[in-house]
Amino acid sequence: VYCLVGDGESAEGSIWESVHFASHYKLDNLVTIFDVNRLGQSEETSLGHDVETYRKRLEAFGMNAIVVDGHDVEELAKAFHAATTTQGKPTAIVAKTFKGKNFPKIENLDNWHGKPLGDQADRVIQHVKSLIVNPGPTQIKPQKPLKDDAPPVDISNIKLSSPPSYKLGEQIATRVAYGNALVKIAESNPRVIALDGDMKNSTFSEKMKKVDASRHIECFIAEQSLVGTGIGAACRDRTVPFVSTFGCFLTRAFDQIRMGAISQSNVNFVGSHCGVSIGEDGPSQMALEDLAMFRAIPGSTVFYPGDAVATERAVELAANTKGITFIRVNRPNTAVIYQNNHVFAVS
Repeated sequence: VYCLVGDGESAEGSIWESVHFASHYKLDNLVTIFDVNRLGQSEETSLGHDVETYRKRLEAFGMNAIVVDGHDVEELAKAFHAATTTQGKPTAIVAKTFKGKNFPKIENLDNWHGKPLGDQADRVIQHVKSLIVNPGPTQIKPQKPLKDDAPPVDISNIKLSSPPSYKLGEQIATRVAYGNALVKIAESNPRVIALDGDMKNSTFSEKMKKVDASRHIECFIAEQSLVGTGIGAACRDRTVPFVSTFGCFLTRAFDQIRMGAISQSNVNFVGSHCGVSIGEDGPSQMALEDLAMFRAIPGSTVFYPGDAVATERAVELAANTKGITFIRVNRPNTAVIYQNNHVFAVS
């Protein structure tokens, strides 16, 4: 897996959340390329071309950091080869580059970010053409398509392995019912996975471990990485991810959720401890903005089940709903008001 990161965006906390995650799980099949070209949008980045600081920081996070000349193909090829032989840790290639390389009067200069060359185009093109040593024809041919080693999987028509089984009037928190439902859909389809941000004993996503511990991914208190990991796991329709934490903490990852929707991801979010009813946990833990936040996500589907029966069916419906879904569950015990055979549908 190869990720290209700009040096400007590497000031983002989400980058370092992900670096921490990759190092913790020793993801040696991951290579992150940091394009250190010095220039941000409006001025020089905070570190400029200080590639040694990038290297030290990445090594401190547990990555195999390699500094290269990003314009030297041979150096890059050696670095990528080194990444393939590195075991037990992810690799970060810190590539020192110059924005607008070989563009006369543009290379390494401010005020060219995202701008067309305009009346400079002809001059630049002629100069770049003059640098071509072998204008062709060459013996280089496109590589044949790689054999897809990921067999097709079926993530359609996911059902609860057994129907809800509650008594009318029984007091049970909807967050507990979420854990019960997660187990049931995981039992019926091996591609269902759960991710959590160190709240698994409160969201009850930890129940997934009883089915298959390998299908529960602990992302710790790093919600941007949590959401990003869920979106990644959903790519190419390989899994059906359920991403859970306290509803209020999902606000920290709104940008990742929004970008997931723009990318047409199919990810299910579960926010617990919603509203003022969490009481003794205090206002810092109360999700009050979550409904408005998820309703603002294009193409999203929001579920707010009223009891345990509705919660289990909401999980089942979410697993089969395209796009971003959000299930809002509560902390306190709530009376069961629906019959176990009540039919629910997305309206």
